[in-house]
Formats: sequence, structure tokens, C-alpha cells
Amino acid sequence: MKPFEYGDGEIGEREMLYVVASYTIAVGVLSIPRTLAEVTNFSDGWLALVITSIFCIFFTGICTQLASRFPNQTFFTYASAICSKPVASVITIYFFIYYMVSAAYQTRFVAVVAKQYLLDQTPAEIIALLFLLVVVYAVSGSRIGVIRLNVLFLPIIVFIVLLVFGMNIPNFEPKNLSPLFTTSLEGYWKGSKESFFSLIGSDILLFYVVFVNRPKRVTKYAMIGAGIPLVLYLLIYMMAIGVFTAGTTATLVYPTIELAKEAEAPGGFLGRIESLFFMIWVMTIFNTASLCLDAGLMAFSSLFQKVKKRTFIFLLTPLIYLIAMFPTNLIEVTVLSNYLSYSAFGLGALIPTVLLLVAKARGIKGNE
Repeated sequence: MKPFEYGDGEIGEREMLYVVASYTIAVGVLSIPRTLAEVTNFSDGWLALVITSIFCIFFTGICTQLASRFPNQTFFTYASAICSKPVASVITIYFFIYYMVSAAYQTRFVAVVAKQYLLDQTPAEIIALLFLLVVVYAVSGSRIGVIRLNVLFLPIIVFIVLLVFGMNIPNFEPKNLSPLFTTSLEGYWKGSKESFFSLIGSDILLFYVVFVNRPKRVTKYAMIGAGIPLVLYLLIYMMAIGVFTAGTTATLVYPTIELAKEAEAPGGFLGRIESLFFMIWVMTIFNTASLCLDAGLMAFSSLFQKVKKRTFIFLLTPLIYLIAMFPTNLIEVTVLSNYLSYSAFGLGALIPTVLLLVAKARGIKGNE
């Protein structure tokens, strides 16, 4: 191992693979089979997933090209050089609001699901508060430490998803997948649109590439990281259709949880897989929420550089909690998710593309 890999100021380009994958695999893993089954026929949702993922991987490349063009510079610094400081300030505030609301959304979603399936006697407000405090505790330390938590947790998350997949193979009926390509173009469009928020994760690179010691080599690993959620979501979706059929999957609120309930180890060696799955799923949301909160702090700190990080945390934590608790029911939580999805397109696709095109047109780049 090279010395920088254990330092507090730099990371290797391979860590971006873990960051992008961990940031992307979030609440959507529970519901994406349902959202696709509602708008596509049989197993045609796989094509919508692939199409959306191709675009998301492309925008991941755009974001890494933009960030690596300005080595060792924060997003606000190089955005100011590209489009003036006032415009960069507005964009950075937009990022900050998005990350704070996203962290609140992850917190509320954990509370909703945990109350429904695990802690039915515990108020959702208490579950959300405890989860948020753990996230805040993680973010209060080293930023490199947050990244290394993702490096630690991601292999465990992938293993458990593959375990659930493998244990459902005896329940899988290949005939439920056919016939293929019976969905209309409108159905594919709706499926792609519904899955976009679950697959986009390129925006996080605009804030974390600054820590990479060789940013010119980060594009390949970031794009591989963006492909990992596609593989996992495809496995989960196809298994859900094969086990439950498309019609049944469309009626299940969280088909992935139902898959975990159906999983059985040979000989009953391992029981209640759903409990293990829940534990790992909370770990994935912790990864995403901690990255959102940390990136939001980076965005805000770049505007107010003299204020200490922990002061921001102290002021923002109550605000995040209030946002998390503001929706009164699951329908309003879903509406909040839709707003985040539209914002994700602007922040992870539209804005980076425009900034990169302007930077190339004006010949602006950072010091090599």
C-alpha cells in the first residue's frame, strides 16, 4: 500500500468506485421492481433500466471530466472560474439545498420502513432522530473516514443482495419473464424516468474528486462504480418478476423486502433472511445519507469558509430533522422523492454538462 492511502487528506482513484456505487444504491433498491412493473409488461423493465443506466454512466464521465480538469480545486472554486462567482454561488446553494433535503428524505424513509417492518411500537420520530444522529456523528469526523466507511460497507451490501438472489433461485419461474418487448415506447419512457433517481449518482463526484491524488485516472473507476447499481437492480428486478410475476410485483409496496422474506437456505440453515437484509439496507442508507450531508457541508463551507464545520452541523441538524418529519404521510414522501428526482437531473446531468462545455469553449482549466 502507498502511504497516501492511509492519510487523512487524499484517497486513490479506486475509492471513487465505492463512493459512486454506495451513493447510488439507496432507497430505490426496495421499490424499483414495483415502479418498473407498473409501467412495463412482464420483464421489459430491464431495458428501461439499461437505457437509464447508460445515460447515468455517461453523465458520470461528464462529471469526472469536469472535476478532473481542475485538480485540487473545490466545485465552487472552478465553477466561479467558469461562470463567474455570483452564478457559482447560486449553483452551490442549489447543491446544498438538494443534499440537505436528500439527507432528510433518506432519514424519513428509514423511519417509515423500520416502523412498518421492524419497530412497529416505536414512533417514527424517534427512529428518524436516532438514525440522523448516527449520520451526524459519522460526518463530524474526517471526510476521508466517511469515504472509507463506504469502502468497508459496499462489499457486504453486494454480498447480501447476491445471497438473497441465490436463495430465491428455487422459487424462480422463467416463464414469468416472457413474452419480451411487448411494452409501448411510452411505457419504456416512463420506466426510464422512474428509475433515473435510483441510478443517478454522478453529482457526488463534483465534490469528492478534489480528494483524489490522481484525478485524471478517476473516470474509469467512477464509471464502473455507476455500473454496479445497474447489475444489482437488474438481478433484483428480474428475480422479483420471476418469483412473483409482473402483475403481483406491481402491487407490492417493497418487492425487494418480499424477496428477502421468500429466501430460504437449504435445510433451514439460515432463517429470517429479511432481518439480515434490513440491517444491510439500513447500512446502505447510512452510506448515502452520510455522503449527502457531507457533500452539503462542503458546498456550504465553500461559501462561508471562516465558519467551522461543526458549527454548520450544529445549525443544520435540526433543520434536516424538521424537513424529514414535514411530510405527513407516505404519499407526501413520494412527492418529495419526485422533486429530488428532477433536481438530480439538473445537478448530476444538466449543470455539469453545461459547465464542461463552457470550460472547453473558453479554454479554462486548472493547474496540472
